[in-house]
Amino acid sequence: MNSQEYAEIFKALGHPIRLKIACGLLQKGKCNVNTMTQRLNISQSLVSQHVNILKKSRLIKGYREGNIIWYKLENKTAIKLLENVELELCKKTKTT
Repeated sequence: MNSQEYAEIFKALGHPIRLKIACGLLQKGKCNVNTMTQRLNISQSLVSQHVNILKKSRLIKGYREGNIIWYKLENKTAIKLLENVELELCKKTKTT
């Protein structure tokens, strides 16, 4: 990857809501807009705007399952970056 490609990833993750969405997807594996709206306590339209930016930046992809679109963090470089930063927000929680 060149510096421009890294800059695009950092730009996409440079907003607190998009960073929370990306970290949530890293932790949970997949999520839909309705769940993101509830967890982030913001409007559905605002979540959708940020999801679209992450999709256009090719960090996440959506997969339709019936009426639900599940989003997954799929950019390997973004995943590595988020896994390696010391953000409490992005640490995986242990589940039993």
